[in-house]
Amino acid sequence: MSRDISTAISTALDDTVIKPFFAVELLFDGNKVLRLWTGLGTLVYEGNDWAGAGSLLNVSSVEETSDLGVRGAVLSMSGVPTEIIALALTEPYQGRVCNLYFGINPDSAQTSLLKIFSGYMDQMNIQEDVESSTIELAVENKLIDLERARTARFTSAYQKSVYAGDLGLDFVEDLQDKEIVWGRSAD
Repeated sequence: MSRDISTAISTALDDTVIKPFFAVELLFDGNKVLRLWTGLGTLVYEGNDWAGAGSLLNVSSVEETSDLGVRGAVLSMSGVPTEIIALALTEPYQGRVCNLYFGINPDSAQTSLLKIFSGYMDQMNIQEDVESSTIELAVENKLIDLERARTARFTSAYQKSVYAGDLGLDFVEDLQDKEIVWGRSAD
């Protein structure tokens, strides 16, 4: 898959020292967004604040294939306090969007992020300890939608539920038992 790499990333890749990092954006209902990055402190990028998680945030390898293979990713965060665990247990997350970014040079004016993955939050595993816990979140690729069955039916009732007042499929049932003479008259 080709990517449009910004001029900031292209220029930064030519530097003798680069500081790569990952960033994670989790989009929840009600415009709630959780933004984390693998550095320390707060990263401000294009008006958004990204909370630094340091080495506590781990992003699995992100694979792309030349075919339409569906590959997911796994995010894990360790050292999570119990009040965040309570929030993770109550917030609906399945099917919500997760974006993964690769960035370069977080402490310079040329900071840039490149989206490397976009998918849906799928399964969360929580391992609790006495003082802190670990959250592991599996994210599935958006291509997973290609494997889901579609429930659309070519019936008049379904067509009207999607497009009210459409009469296009009202006569389909009558056609299945209709005798059609083809080629010559039926004398």
